[in-house]
Amino acid sequence: MIQKQFEEVAQLITAARNQAVKAVNRSMIDLYWNIGQYIDIRIESADWGQSVVEDLAAWLQLTHPGLKGFSGSNLWRMRQFFTTYRDFPNLAPLVREISWTHNLAIFSRCKTPEEREFYARLSKEERYSKRELERQISSGLFERTMLGNVKLAPVVRESHPDIINAFRDSYIFDFLNLKENFDESDLQQGLVRQMKEFILELGKDFLFFGEQYKLQVGVSDFFIDLLFYHRSLQCLVAFELKADKFRPEHLGQLNFYLEALDRDVKKEHENPSIGILLCKDKDNEVVEYSLSRSLSPTMVAEYRTKLPDKKLLQEKMQQIFSADDIS
Repeated sequence: MIQKQFEEVAQLITAARNQAVKAVNRSMIDLYWNIGQYIDIRIESADWGQSVVEDLAAWLQLTHPGLKGFSGSNLWRMRQFFTTYRDFPNLAPLVREISWTHNLAIFSRCKTPEEREFYARLSKEERYSKRELERQISSGLFERTMLGNVKLAPVVRESHPDIINAFRDSYIFDFLNLKENFDESDLQQGLVRQMKEFILELGKDFLFFGEQYKLQVGVSDFFIDLLFYHRSLQCLVAFELKADKFRPEHLGQLNFYLEALDRDVKKEHENPSIGILLCKDKDNEVVEYSLSRSLSPTMVAEYRTKLPDKKLLQEKMQQIFSADDIS
């Protein structure tokens, strides 16, 4: 009993410290915003030129040597920060919830308001480190997630209305360093060994349930490559791994696993299980035909073992949305 009371005191201390850290961060972001706004007003009114900003940085370093982080380049970044978000008041509270280093990565590398909001929200919700955030931007996570949302089958949307942004059309497993001629076993073992990186790529709402998860149907045993639980969707998620191109017959096996999970493993309060077929490559038209009459909440995604070209992803996304506009 007494230890439980001690733990409650520790929780109070931790909560207070977390609130203090958040308050300090908001104050710092407010400061950078205000400095950026001040510099922008001076420049737009033609009072200041580029040399004046450099002079300001030198003056601050000379007269206030204790102030750190106010070099000429940083002052220009503060102005860029302000000008990036000044016309988007809905994002102003959000950017104050993440660190300056995260903000720097987002507003300097992301091109659209939608992309910046996407990464800012993920940074807050998933508590990305700077390295994790940089990796997700480099891997085109925004584009891949948007493409995945476009291609969600109707049956998946109907059974899981909150599924938006939970799954992607492609996954990047560059951290595995697989040999060229790998098989399903190599892929599975690599993902299990690098589970932390795999969860980062999937999204931190995924909880690992097990590898080669055993299902017994009748007198026969069957094994799911990787089984997860998704906290937000409240359902089991079965991953089947293929070291080759998607073939329609792959879906029969996955649908069977989902039926067994829902009958024998799923709890009453949980939603229907979801199946993800991860293939090395896929023909989208073949996938569409294969899924068109499927009543199971299954998806087909591809994976890459190297980081993709972001420009190609952006072009692919633009083509899909342009086609939707024409139709």
